[in-house]
Amino acid sequence: MKARLSKLWWSLMAMIVLCPSFALAAGGGGAAPIVLVADTRKLTGILAWWANLYNESHFQFMILTVILIPITGVIFGVLADIIMGWIGIDLKSRELAEH
Repeated sequence: MKARLSKLWWSLMAMIVLCPSFALAAGGGGAAPIVLVADTRKLTGILAWWANLYNESHFQFMILTVILIPITGVIFGVLADIIMGWIGIDLKSRELAEH
């Protein structure tokens, strides 16, 4: 009995793992592809430029985003360090309490 339950358990697990691959292999029929675009009707200035860049070239949008995120993080980090220095928090010369 225990051997049958074990085989049933492994068969069930195999079906759960393999069924999504059968569904993906089916092809999905004649459905139209999804088009990803940003709505630029009410945008102006840099937001309109950013949305148009997304609509025209996902690759250029990705490259610019990957470059801008670390630059923005560095700028915000430096500003936070300056502001904390102004209010008296000095993280550069602190001593660790753990020994």
